[in-house]
Amino acid sequence: MELIIEIIKFIIYTTLIVLISKYILVNLLRNLAESLNLKPKIVGNIAGIATSIPELITVSLGSITGLAYTGIYTVLSSNIINLLLYLSSVLYNRNIKLLRNTAIKIDLLLVICTILIPIVLINMGEESSLLLVVIFLILFILFSLINNKTHNYYLLKYEKKIEESILEEEKYKRNKAKLIVKYSIYILIVGVFLFIIGNLLSDSLEALCIQFNIPELIMGILLGLVTSIPELITFFESQTNSKANNEVGVVEATNNLLTSNVLNLYIIYSVGIILLKIFQ
Repeated sequence: MELIIEIIKFIIYTTLIVLISKYILVNLLRNLAESLNLKPKIVGNIAGIATSIPELITVSLGSITGLAYTGIYTVLSSNIINLLLYLSSVLYNRNIKLLRNTAIKIDLLLVICTILIPIVLINMGEESSLLLVVIFLILFILFSLINNKTHNYYLLKYEKKIEESILEEEKYKRNKAKLIVKYSIYILIVGVFLFIIGNLLSDSLEALCIQFNIPELIMGILLGLVTSIPELITFFESQTNSKANNEVGVVEATNNLLTSNVLNLYIIYSVGIILLKIFQ
């Protein structure tokens, strides 16, 4: 009976984190970005940050409770699922031809690296080495530079079209200063709620994995699946909302994917390693 109760609690807390991230936090961040007239690449980056919050919470709490391997399995499964969901959204919206752009190809190559690296680490048994934190920081900077350089070079022909699309979508908006303040306050409030629910999820995760002996591999895969739901929504949403300019939607979705996967591996997992060393 206790096992059933803990499973129900785990599902409820995880679902709440995903729903809050998707229906509230992601929308707030996207609205904030659009209010500032940011380009699709930046909007995609912000969406990627927002959709990585569930991974940050689950990986961090797993490390605090001493679950050394849950984090790497969560990151790996989440990154794989993110790529599959992204490709599904591109196929569904019939934008596959836009993947021929060199900048997007390079971005997808970087995404594949965020999948291969965790697989190599698992096979080497080096999932929790502090040296990885330094290496991941370097790789994070390197990937960011590559992303910026390739977009500046290979997407120049889309820049004018994209900027015109943004201006057309944003010209009706007024009182942007008030909107920015409002969205920022809401984001802080949502962050507090996520932190509270995250603490409850921590207790449930510890009970399931330690008291009931559920393998960390299974928990990591389940967490990766659940925390990828926000990406599923934003991938489709970005392309649906940009039907008049498909390049805008694909650029935004691609940067959402890359930012999410890069953060999952290089930043969030590094935080997990550090917390594991502190609390183990």
